[in-house]
Formats: sequence, C-alpha cells, structure tokens
Amino acid sequence: MTLRDKINAALKGAMKAKETDRLSTLRLINAAIKDRDIAARGAGEEGLVPDEIVLAILGKMVKQRQESARAYDEAGRIELAEKERAEIAVIEEFLPRQLNEAETEAAVSQAIAETGAASIRDMGRVMAALKARYTGRMDFGRVGPLVRDRLG
Repeated sequence: MTLRDKINAALKGAMKAKETDRLSTLRLINAAIKDRDIAARGAGEEGLVPDEIVLAILGKMVKQRQESARAYDEAGRIELAEKERAEIAVIEEFLPRQLNEAETEAAVSQAIAETGAASIRDMGRVMAALKARYTGRMDFGRVGPLVRDRLG
C-alpha cells in the first residue's frame, strides 16, 4: 500500500467517523500532493509523484505548521497554535519514525565516511547522501550545522 493509498484510506475513515478537524487536514495533504502531481506533469514527468516526494511534502507541511504554531504562541493566540499542533499530529501519522539524536549522529558519521568528505566543500555531497537515505526521518535544518561542525 502506497503512502497515497494510506492517506486516502484515512480520509475515508475520517469522513465516516465525522472527524471534521482530521478530515480538513487530510484534505490539505491531498491538495498539496495533487498540486505536486500537476507541477510534475507540467515539467513533462509522467504519472503520480513517488512516495519519496510525498514524504518531502509532508515534512514541509509539518515544518510550516511548527513555525506557525511558534508565531501564534509568541502572539498569544494559543487556540490557533493548538490547531496547528493538531494538524501536525495528523500529518506525522504518515511520516516514518524520526531518528533520535544518537541515530542522527551515526547517520551523519556514516554519510561522511561513505562520501569521503574531508572539508566544508564536501558538505553538499554529505547532505545529498543523507537526503537520499533519510528523507522524512530527520530534520535537515538541525543536521546541516552538525555536518558543518564535523567538516569544519
């Protein structure tokens, strides 16, 4: 079962259970995926985007909502921040388990060793290797400085 199928099954379940908040978040996910499908067709690609791209879309959606929740918290809009966090919880159901700190450091060390990176100039190759293997499983905003420290 593809990730897209899991999302559609969850959407149907939310409709039957009349879970309006969950349903609206699942519809937002589907809309984002369909937008990417349309953009891919415009670029000449055939068919539907693969699960790796869907994972990237979901990761981006989580990051956007985390930033919004932080902004709402700072502005004292607690109810809106909670709504964003509820959307994050629904989106994260479809993401693979996030790597913990030790697993992330081990993955960075492994990527540096595999790419033969020796200086900061090799950071792009290390990040590309990590993104190819761990998309949706680690926060690359936090990993970038870790790689920079190891190579610097």
